[in-house]
Amino acid sequence: MSLQHFAKPQWLTFDCYGTLIQWDEGLLEYVRQLLRQKGIAHREADFIRVYDNYEHDLEQQSAYMSFRQVSAQALRRTLADLDASYEPDDGEAFVARIGRMPPFPEVVETLGWLKQQGFKLCIVSNTDDDIIAGNVAQLAGHVDRVITAQQAQAYKPDPRLFDFAHASLGVQRSQVLHICASPHLDLVAARDMGFHCIWIDRGTQRVAPADYQPDAVLPRLDGLRQLFASLGWTRDQGVTQ
Repeated sequence: MSLQHFAKPQWLTFDCYGTLIQWDEGLLEYVRQLLRQKGIAHREADFIRVYDNYEHDLEQQSAYMSFRQVSAQALRRTLADLDASYEPDDGEAFVARIGRMPPFPEVVETLGWLKQQGFKLCIVSNTDDDIIAGNVAQLAGHVDRVITAQQAQAYKPDPRLFDFAHASLGVQRSQVLHICASPHLDLVAARDMGFHCIWIDRGTQRVAPADYQPDAVLPRLDGLRQLFASLGWTRDQGVTQ
C-alpha cells in the first residue's frame, strides 16, 4: 500500500509501548533489578526471550485474561524456566513499573504538533486500562482516546481489537492510519486486515513480516513531520523537521 493517494485521515491510531513509551528500556531496567534479587543477573537475554514468548502465547489463548494476569503468569513461568523462585510481589512490581515507563524524548512534542495539524489521536494497546493510565498521564493531554485489550477482550494481532477500535472511533479500515513499532503484533494485523500502517523502526532488530511492506518506515516519531508535509497533510507546510 502507499499513502500517496490516501486522503488525510481524521484519526491516527498508535501502538503505545515501543512507539510512544520506552518499553524495551523500561523492561530491561526491571529485569536487571529482578534478576539481581534472584541471583541470576547473567540471564537477562534468556529472561526477555522466554518471557516474550510466554506473554504472547497467553494473550492468544481462547479465554481472555487481563494483562495483569498474563504478565504474572508469564513472569512465573519464565522464572521457573530459569530455576528462580516467583513471588506475587514480583508481578505487582512489574505492572507498576510499566505505568512509570516514560515516553521517548520526541514523543510529547510530536503529538502536540499532530494535534495542531488537526488530527485526532488514539492509542490501541495490549494492556489494561489501569496499567496504561500512568503512561498516558505523561503525554501532556494530547491523546483523545485510549482503547485497550481489556475493553475489547482481545489482544493484537487478533483483529477483534482493531475492529473494536475502528467501531469505537466511527472509522472504516480505509480511513485510519496506524503508527506502530511492533512487527509481530501491529504489522501482522495491518497485513491481514488491510489498514494503512507506518512502522517506527527504532533499531531494535525486530523484523517486519517478509510478506508485508508498511506504507512508510521511520526511525522516530518526529519523522511524521516531514512525511505528512510531503503528503500535503500539514497546515504549516514549511515545517519539515
